[in-house]
Amino acid sequence: MMKVYMDYAATTPVDPRVVKVMQTFFSEKFGNTMSLHRWGREAKQALEESRESIAKLMNAKPTEIIFASSATEANNQALKGIAFANRKKGKHILISSIEHHCVLESANWLEQEGFKVTRLPVDEYGIVHPESVEKSIRPDTILVSIIHANNEIGTIEPIAEIGKICRERGVYFHTDAAQSYGKIPIDVERMNVDLLTASSHKMYGPKGAAALYVREGVNLEPLLHGGGHEFGLRSSTVNVTSIVGFAEAVKLCKKEMKKESKRLTKLRDRLIQCTLQIKDSHLNGHPKKRLPNNANFWFAFIEGESLVMDLDAHGIAASTGSACSTEKLEPSHVLLAIGLKPHEAHGSLRLSLGRWTTRKEVNYVLEVLPRSVKRLRKISPYKGKWE
Repeated sequence: MMKVYMDYAATTPVDPRVVKVMQTFFSEKFGNTMSLHRWGREAKQALEESRESIAKLMNAKPTEIIFASSATEANNQALKGIAFANRKKGKHILISSIEHHCVLESANWLEQEGFKVTRLPVDEYGIVHPESVEKSIRPDTILVSIIHANNEIGTIEPIAEIGKICRERGVYFHTDAAQSYGKIPIDVERMNVDLLTASSHKMYGPKGAAALYVREGVNLEPLLHGGGHEFGLRSSTVNVTSIVGFAEAVKLCKKEMKKESKRLTKLRDRLIQCTLQIKDSHLNGHPKKRLPNNANFWFAFIEGESLVMDLDAHGIAASTGSACSTEKLEPSHVLLAIGLKPHEAHGSLRLSLGRWTTRKEVNYVLEVLPRSVKRLRKISPYKGKWE
């Protein structure tokens, strides 16, 4: 039995080349960046060099990069920081209906604090249409937050067009690029972005490091107050080791992105084409405007959790959108937003490829998956109850 990891969208293994660079910063170059002695200066230099590398991959200034512990923290900082710093101007926020939970829950919390949130619909492919953004912006709108590429279905949004509308209307624009940064080209200037979230562990760097791009001049309230780290926007002793690893992962992605994207797209397309030959199988997300490593399906007459467990029994790691990262087996809000009925959304499967995915592994999945679907349909509680 082969062991095949196809859950790169959840997290990636740390590249051995990244681990090698990080090792020195655990016990040799371990200084606190706020210290004035040589150990501190050494750590500070590594921090600033990392900031520069991460900024370059998105065409930003190093001083516009704020480090955080995770994309969740960065997204919370973006929404709550903009909301509280600009509430005298207005209290209206726009998000899409397919945002990551950390954006959705931040918006829900802000509603409890007196802010108004509009959740924009998407089409059957998960696309947020720019005209719906334009129509929904009000005089009291202070922020629009639209995910760059959806973490479940992989659809890539028209960020540049939406950003242009926001810029013209004088509204801050944030995008969650945790799934896209390092996989596809990003240019914050061309995309008209004011804030952008990036994550280390989605691109072969370590967990515990993320970045929030904050355009120069953006009015942002800190979430963490203390010693004034990160230009006064995120006080906390800086995780230099993980940030150095994050930066090395960025350098590798910058060097290999074009070639890797082409390779993964071929494997993804083969995976999609062959999987859709299974009876009553359907692709979720846009067929072309999607991340090169994402394939998301729904299968009639089965439950996604059962399929994930059956694949796991055959050595294949995959995920489903139906559990929504909670203990409640509720349908994915993303799949419901693109028009799936609850019982259809429960039959979802996400296969996400990565740097070490091979054609042999894809072929193995294509061998196992049809058998698993057939086996589960025979014992499915949905059998005879499908509407």
